[in-house]
Amino acid sequence: MTDSGMLFCGLGFLFRFLPIFFLLYVLTPARYRNISLFFGSLIYYAALEPHFVLVLFGFTILNAALASPQSKVRAFAAVAADLALLIYCKYHMGMAGAALPIGISFYLFKMISFQLDLYRGTIKEKPHFFEITEYFVLFPQLVQGPIARYRQMYDPDASSGLGRPLSFEAVEDGLMLLMTGVVMKILLADRLGLVWNQIRRIGYDGISTGLAWLGAADYSLWLYYDFWSYSLMAAGLAMMLGFPFIENFRHPYSASSVTDFYRRWHVTLGSFFKEYIYFPMGGSRKGPWKTFLNLLVVWAVTGFWHGITPNFMIWALMLFALIVWEKLLAANLLARFPFLGRLHVWILIPVSWVVFALPDRMELTQYLLRMFPFVSSAAPVNSSDVIKLLEGGWPQLALGILFCIPGLCGFLVKKKQNLLLKAVLLILFWVAVYMAVISQSNPFLYLNF
Repeated sequence: MTDSGMLFCGLGFLFRFLPIFFLLYVLTPARYRNISLFFGSLIYYAALEPHFVLVLFGFTILNAALASPQSKVRAFAAVAADLALLIYCKYHMGMAGAALPIGISFYLFKMISFQLDLYRGTIKEKPHFFEITEYFVLFPQLVQGPIARYRQMYDPDASSGLGRPLSFEAVEDGLMLLMTGVVMKILLADRLGLVWNQIRRIGYDGISTGLAWLGAADYSLWLYYDFWSYSLMAAGLAMMLGFPFIENFRHPYSASSVTDFYRRWHVTLGSFFKEYIYFPMGGSRKGPWKTFLNLLVVWAVTGFWHGITPNFMIWALMLFALIVWEKLLAANLLARFPFLGRLHVWILIPVSWVVFALPDRMELTQYLLRMFPFVSSAAPVNSSDVIKLLEGGWPQLALGILFCIPGLCGFLVKKKQNLLLKAVLLILFWVAVYMAVISQSNPFLYLNF
């Protein structure tokens, strides 16, 4: 069973593991920090997921041993082993109803990207052994990504990452990102989750159409802030250790279309599929029919990556159809009337998240029929249920919508050195810690992908 206290917003992580590890990391001579980070990351994963730490360790050593510049045989062997493990866990363990090893998709994708980049010559020389293993198990990116490429993490002009410098400015910026992520997770994402859970307790066949749409909007924001908060924490922790900032979300709800939305959502996963599946198959360079086929393959893989229940494949195929519509059929129409693309984001993306959220076919059918009552003869429900739920849930919904505005976030980033803003963030952080003490924080929604 996962120790939730060792998640990034957990008290065990924030007040035990992190300060002890960071102190030891700073005191370690610079040339040996790769080694301390490798073993520290393994200790972290063992505390979080003791049953599968040997899987992580074994595949880390295997991939490091097989790493060889431009060796097709070794690259094929490593990628085949990584994919075999991923498919086994996703399919066999998924069919058995067992929880997947935490983070397995994320660290295996990092291993695959490393092997392919090394084979293709994108990584010029084979790095030092502990630099490779450190990259594979780096604890800020171990559980939910981001799936950062090796070349994003290390200076390509340097012969080695050994002796990576630390700076006070990077540590300060990283700590502020970590606190921002904790505040966003506990005070916003978890509060949004309460609204969705209330709707679930009511029963999907007993909610009004208005409440069904409110629930879809709420779940869309919950998933966004839950995952974005983790990404901010991960980025902040990596910066504290001397790595660059890796962006995983670019204000997706301000996107101009569904296509644009998925350029901004979970950026590192989208980039992985684009670079290692879509582009090698030809991308959009070989005509509309080949583009159609390539998009279908990418979205089918995306659906399988998220899970084996039918709702994930329906979700993926729904998005595939929307993107084909935007890219191949309605491009001229959307260019003339840009607001139509934004309507896709504000209306169709929440519908797709409902499909994503409900693996039970009967529950999904009930919910969609409530969203679209004109296709069913279901008995009407008192519409005042929306007002009743909003009485307690409107503040977090309003804040969730507010922080989707890129200008507001950009302003806060610009003013990050403002002492008043730092004081407010510190106060909110301790409020979040207090909330974590008196109530149980929800696990991250992407924890088992």
